[in-house]
Amino acid sequence: MITETLAVGVAALVAGLGLAAVLSRGRTLRMQLIGLAALGVSVPLLAVMLSGVLMFSGRDLRVLGWASVAASAAFAGAWLLSRRIRQQITRLRAAPAAVAGGDLSARAPRGGAAELDELAAGFNAMADRLEELFDARRRLVAWAGHDLRSPVASLRLMIEAVEDGLAEPREFVTRMRGEVDALGAMIDDLFELARLDAGDLRLDVRVEPAAALVERALERARVLAGAKGVQVSAAVAPGTASVCCAPEKVDRVLDNLLANAVRHTPSHGRVTLGVEPCGDEVQLTVEDSGEGLSNETLTRMFDHFWRGDASRRRDGAGAGLGLAIARGLVEAQGGRIWAENRRPSGARVVFTLPAGAVSGTPGGNHDEPAGAPLLG
Repeated sequence: MITETLAVGVAALVAGLGLAAVLSRGRTLRMQLIGLAALGVSVPLLAVMLSGVLMFSGRDLRVLGWASVAASAAFAGAWLLSRRIRQQITRLRAAPAAVAGGDLSARAPRGGAAELDELAAGFNAMADRLEELFDARRRLVAWAGHDLRSPVASLRLMIEAVEDGLAEPREFVTRMRGEVDALGAMIDDLFELARLDAGDLRLDVRVEPAAALVERALERARVLAGAKGVQVSAAVAPGTASVCCAPEKVDRVLDNLLANAVRHTPSHGRVTLGVEPCGDEVQLTVEDSGEGLSNETLTRMFDHFWRGDASRRRDGAGAGLGLAIARGLVEAQGGRIWAENRRPSGARVVFTLPAGAVSGTPGGNHDEPAGAPLLG
């Protein structure tokens, strides 16, 4: 009996491996699922029939008939289950095809088996991110075209006035210079934004005294603040020695944040630049005594071309790229940036930078590529 049992076992193993190899070559998942159901039923059934032929009497072969009926029922159930799985996969397959065809709003249906539901959730998260990126790029093109059109139109009108003899060139030289400078600044912003998006920005990272960053930023901000009657000051916490950063990029971030704070602070108001250690980071804070920020502005103020308040839309201050670039520069240096409201009034923008030396190297790491893409 042992010999017969071993023979049946070896025959079942060989048959199972052979059929599995054949099934693995199936071109569709449906064929593989149906084949798997057939394999899972037929091999045990064949083993039972073979053992019956070898060991049972003719009368006992009725057991083989019952086993055949049970195997057929199991195969039918397995086939129905495989059909249900195939239907779920077919529904999932429609969503990627729709996105590939340009419908970025298409989403995969949720539900069904846990693994397929996780797959649908992952695809939907990817589709959400993809839609956000395309929306950001559409806004970028639309706002860039709008903001570039204004200075170009102004220059065209001034040139036509000079050509028609309606004005002398010297009357428009100063204004032309201003429009050209505005165009140049906008083009520089777009170029830097593109480099941030591509992760191609090079940073000269070194250890810089925090006091030096604060002193330079306040010196530049006092001109704009004095013209508006706003007081600017600093609050450097004890123990704040140095910052690991690209100083010229941090200068740009601070200039932008301080200029925004002064612009949104009424006359005789106050803007404060604070610096304090926070674990292995240094936290820099720009606070103002203005009206504060709306919920939408808190969420979107670092987006490309976001100009949420009426004053900026009316006077055209900036192209809406300054805060987006500030976010990209901070994140490229390993920091974080966010905004919040102060109590009882005013706004606060906070960003962090690594403190101390760079990887134990006193001189820092020069020409280090920037971090992750900015859009989104």
